[in-house]
Amino acid sequence: MDLDRSLTKEQQAISLLQAAVAFDAGVAFACSFGAEDVVLIDLIAKHASEVRIITLDTGRLPQQSYDVMDACRKKYDLTIHLYFPQAQAVEAMVREQGVNLFYHDIASRKACCAVRKIEPLKRALAGSTAWITGVRREQAESRSKMEAVEDDAAFQMKKFNPLIEWSDADVWNYIRQHHVPYNALHDQFYPSIGCAPCTRAVSVGEDPRSGRWWWEQEDAVAECGLHMNPIKNAAGNYSI
Repeated sequence: MDLDRSLTKEQQAISLLQAAVAFDAGVAFACSFGAEDVVLIDLIAKHASEVRIITLDTGRLPQQSYDVMDACRKKYDLTIHLYFPQAQAVEAMVREQGVNLFYHDIASRKACCAVRKIEPLKRALAGSTAWITGVRREQAESRSKMEAVEDDAAFQMKKFNPLIEWSDADVWNYIRQHHVPYNALHDQFYPSIGCAPCTRAVSVGEDPRSGRWWWEQEDAVAECGLHMNPIKNAAGNYSI
C-alpha cells in the first residue's frame, strides 16, 4: 500500500489505521505507551475505535509507564488488554539464570525478551491477521527500511505502521497540540522506554535507541525481536 502524498502525515496515519480495520476487523495495536504510541491511541480513539489495544506487562516496567497507561484509559475511556508473561516460564528462567540475566550476554537478553515480550505478544495477536505498531523509520537504522504496510514474516501477518514517516518533531507537535498524556520519563531524556533495568536516559546527540541495552557492544542491534526486519536468504527462508 503506497502512501497518498497529497495527504498530510496525520491524514496518512488515519488512512492507514482505517485500512488496517478494513483488512482485519480484529486488528490489534501493540502499544507500549511511548510517545508514538500515545499519538496512535489518540488517533484510534477519534478515527478507528474498532482497533483492539493490547499491551505487554513484562513485570519489569517503570512506574511512569503504568501512570500513562492509566491516564490514557481515563482520558479516552478505552479498553486496554494487558498480556503478561507465563509465570512458570519466568520462574524457570530466573531460577536458572538469575533475575538480571539480560546483563550476562546478548543471548541471555534475547532469551528474557522472548519470555517477557515475544511469547505474550504471540498470544495477544492470536486470531488476528494484522497488527499495528508505532515504529518510525527515523528511530533507528534497523527500522530505516521499514514500510507503511509490510508482510511480517516473524508473525506471519500484515503489519501496519501508520507513523512510519513521522519525525520526532511531528510526534511531539501532535502530543502538545492535542494534549495527549505521555510518559513522564520522556521529560527526563528517555526517548525510548522499555523495561526499567534495560532503559536509561540519553545525552544530547546520542542515538535515541542508545538508551536501550546500552551495556552491549556498539554494533549490537538494539531490538528485542518484536520489530526486527526479516532477511530472506538464498533458500527463501526468513531469519530474525
